[in-house]
Amino acid sequence: MRPYVSTRPPSRNCSTPRSRTRPGRGLGRGVRSRAPRGGAQAGLFGERYVEVEHLLSWQISSAVRRVRTVRGPAGITAVLLACVPGEQHTLPLEALTAALGRRGLPARMFGAALPAEALCAAVRRIGPSVVVLWAQSRSTADRAPVQLLSGMEWGLRGARARPALLLAGPGWTTTPHVPGTGRLHGLRSGTGVVESLLLG
Repeated sequence: MRPYVSTRPPSRNCSTPRSRTRPGRGLGRGVRSRAPRGGAQAGLFGERYVEVEHLLSWQISSAVRRVRTVRGPAGITAVLLACVPGEQHTLPLEALTAALGRRGLPARMFGAALPAEALCAAVRRIGPSVVVLWAQSRSTADRAPVQLLSGMEWGLRGARARPALLLAGPGWTTTPHVPGTGRLHGLRSGTGVVESLLLG
């Protein structure tokens, strides 16, 4: 007997997801829009399917990390990407790292929940021209590390430099603007903004 296979398209009458990397917000826009629809995607909605959500997140992350990078122009300082302290959602920044690599733009991705002291130390050590900080929720969108970085400079006296500081993620939506910072609102547009800052 042949197994029954439904030919009906998956239902799209789903409620707003409360997922680990909510689609449609900030750099996350476009990352999960390419994920399979139907049962697997339904697992992203709600707290009952956390294990499915984690599995899909890992599969997407693994695929993103296999994106082939190209060699870009010489002499470009790497972009520094990190999640703010307490922030565990890394997938949007992984996608941005891959998108930059495809354009030949170097990036240093520091992952989840980088402590403020370590973030400042990394900025001093690398001397990036662009820093991107991700906050998924209002509870992690802490202005303190942003204010620390916005006042940082490095280099020899008379030739000091400071990074362009870009905030990404829905957590910053209701946060008062920090002077000297910019916002990224999507993967494609965010990649373009970073590229323009690096290449001038």
